[in-house]
Amino acid sequence: MALQKTQVSIILIVGALVAVSTLVSGLLIASQTISNTGNVAAVGVGVYWDSGCTNAVSSIDWGALDPGASTDVTIYVKNEGSMAVVLGMTTNNWNPASASSYMALSWNRENYVLSSGSVVHAVLTLSVSSGVSEITDFSFDIIITGTEST
Repeated sequence: MALQKTQVSIILIVGALVAVSTLVSGLLIASQTISNTGNVAAVGVGVYWDSGCTNAVSSIDWGALDPGASTDVTIYVKNEGSMAVVLGMTTNNWNPASASSYMALSWNRENYVLSSGSVVHAVLTLSVSSGVSEITDFSFDIIITGTEST
């Protein structure tokens, strides 16, 4: 009988350890890292990493992002045309498509009028919802446009 009680105690202890292990594992998964590389397309303007406009931006690696976090990337936009343009930015081709429901890209130069030949410092901000789940990698395209100013 004592042997039976010992076996039952061992089973209960093992069961408790499994329950605690599962709980701790669940807590560790609460912070998820999300990585990305996005493509950048420019229409009517040039987009560069430096104010001298010598190093063109073709993609952005946002690095690892945690749910609820946001990160900034600095770029420079140059009006390479002969007329003033109004700056705009959009995104498309989100992969997976559901990523666009949990992430938002904004910048500080929407509707900014950029005169011919001028360069402006811009900050892109990618924000990730704290409710993001089941997305570990993603990508999307960024389109920066310069539309002729009227």
